[in-house]
Amino acid sequence: MGIFDSIKNAVFGSAEATSTETPTAKPAPPPTAPPKPSAEAEPAAPASAPPVAAPNPPTVDVAAVLDQAVAEKGQKLDWRHSIVDLMKALDLDSSLGARKALAEELHYTGDTSDSATMNMWLHKALMKKLAENGGKVPAELTA
Repeated sequence: MGIFDSIKNAVFGSAEATSTETPTAKPAPPPTAPPKPSAEAEPAAPASAPPVAAPNPPTVDVAAVLDQAVAEKGQKLDWRHSIVDLMKALDLDSSLGARKALAEELHYTGDTSDSATMNMWLHKALMKKLAENGGKVPAELTA
């Protein structure tokens, strides 16, 4: 598994863990007799009616997940501007080597020895990639 997958799983997995509630079982309603047809009954829908499309899966609010992760750390982490702080908030390796590996995964073409430029590019590319994978990311972080 790559570093992006680790980030995606940490963000999306945290969202599922915090939003999943145990459903309460409801007893099934008692069976009822089918209604008797009336003289003015509407015609039945044709058998070839198209199936109803399944609803889209819920979108993960990336900002909410990361804000929660930062709050749980008890440190000042600026995930909105720092790829290092974002990775720390998710308990991931934020070393230069890990960031260079992430840059390779996300197809960074710049100079990886210029870590400041690479970090800014990584943060923006990561936000775009999370959005492409079902994350709701604030617009100012993907522009």
